[in-house]
Amino acid sequence: MAELTTDRITTVQRDGLVLDVHDEGPIDGEVVVLLHGFPERADCWRLVAPLLHEAGYRTLAMDQRGYSPRARPRRRRDYRMTELLGDVRALAEAAGGRVHVVGHDWGAIPAWLLAMHHPDLVASLTAVSVPHPQAFLTSMVRSTQGLKSWYMLAFQVPFLPERLARTPGGLLDKQLRAAGMTADDVVRFRAEIVDDGALTTALHWYRALPLADPRLTRHKVTVPTTMVWSDDDIALGRWGVERTAHLVEAPYRFVELAGVSHWIPTQAPDALAEAIIDRARSTAS
Repeated sequence: MAELTTDRITTVQRDGLVLDVHDEGPIDGEVVVLLHGFPERADCWRLVAPLLHEAGYRTLAMDQRGYSPRARPRRRRDYRMTELLGDVRALAEAAGGRVHVVGHDWGAIPAWLLAMHHPDLVASLTAVSVPHPQAFLTSMVRSTQGLKSWYMLAFQVPFLPERLARTPGGLLDKQLRAAGMTADDVVRFRAEIVDDGALTTALHWYRALPLADPRLTRHKVTVPTTMVWSDDDIALGRWGVERTAHLVEAPYRFVELAGVSHWIPTQAPDALAEAIIDRARSTAS
């Protein structure tokens, strides 16, 4: 294992792409990698990160592929899970490895994959909203998850979501509000994703799903893991979350947040930070 770097990490470069990183908190603290989902960027952790800093942790929040301005390849195949995993692996290696990894929404997928395929780089995993990928895939046919995930199919249609996003207050904005996003965060979405030209490349995370190798997710996790889920999440149901425990062969905890929507990092930052810190401290020697 490489030693923890004491230089601030502002970017990660991989295959000609430059991913922006927000490196904050005590420089000598244990590293917590924070991975955002759709349709947000690294600043979705703005309320969680200071709480982690107060507890002595250093945070690396990365604007992921498709979101960072210098990391927006146009082909959907550049957003396959192997590429998403490679980016997060590069960040963990740049930090010296043995990092605590936290992922919300789509960010949970590369977090799960890193824990599956590179457990030597992961001290602990906190998955937020999205269960183990294999549990999620099974839930699509064994529960109502397929109905909840209707938008994943809609996002496959070229140009349609982009067209729906053109008008402020239009259908896409209304769908985000219906999912529990605040009016201020919808404004942030328009500024950071739509106006900044990141919508199409952010949607490529969904559009690359038909190109995914299903064998990539058929592994159990062997690092200490916490699953955080909220019962007002209209996008992710309980079925897959409850079966995630069977796919973790390590200390495991399930944290359910009552009355919280899908947007846990901005709507329940204290509870989420507590879950992350508890999991990280549980791994201390």
